[in-house]
Amino acid sequence: MGRLVINGDEIYELDEECMREKYEERKRERREHPAKGHTANPARMPKDKNRAMR
Repeated sequence: MGRLVINGDEIYELDEECMREKYEERKRERREHPAKGHTANPARMPKDKNRAMR
């Protein structure tokens, strides 16, 4: 049995086994290629103090 997600008038069922397999696959890929797909997230970068004061 999967999880049910209700979004307004739409209902989705998530396949937990498929999600677990994808999670394990991504975890394996990160171990094999740690830098692949790792990009800076601008929202988490420190703000430039000089820019904010203008």
